[in-house]
Amino acid sequence: MPSFDIVSEVDKQEVKNALEQTNKEISTRFDFKGSDARVEQSELVLTVFADDAYKLGQVMDVLRARMAKRGVDIRCLEEAEIEKISGDKVKRQVTVKVGVPTEKGKEIHRLIKDAKLKVTASIQGDAVRVQGAKRDDLQAAIALVRQKVTDVPLQFNNFRD
Repeated sequence: MPSFDIVSEVDKQEVKNALEQTNKEISTRFDFKGSDARVEQSELVLTVFADDAYKLGQVMDVLRARMAKRGVDIRCLEEAEIEKISGDKVKRQVTVKVGVPTEKGKEIHRLIKDAKLKVTASIQGDAVRVQGAKRDDLQAAIALVRQKVTDVPLQFNNFRD
């Protein structure tokens, strides 16, 4: 029985490369000369440091641009509130979301079920598995999910015939 998985994944190496490019650009830009602006990584949590809120916004813009250029979908970035460190210095935690959230998985399951396609969807951890009798039905399910779900970056992999 043909099947595929709906997942939300991020290439960790591309995130690291984008982070290094961001730090390199910040160190060479004139408007950041003498500044303590940088981005640090701890697994899938990025910490952005800057001298003030305006420079923090500039660093975030550079980070988003580098992520997009490296092929990392910026919809997977979840930004926390700006925290003051000392004086004017600020930082912001940015979490890289991986996996389909449970609520979004239920929404995808309901979407496929309401479309009356001849496929079945089941939630398996942070992925949604879709099974059907025909490949055409699975491709219709992929097209439906691509069209309706736009707020989470989704990939369709593990296609089995």
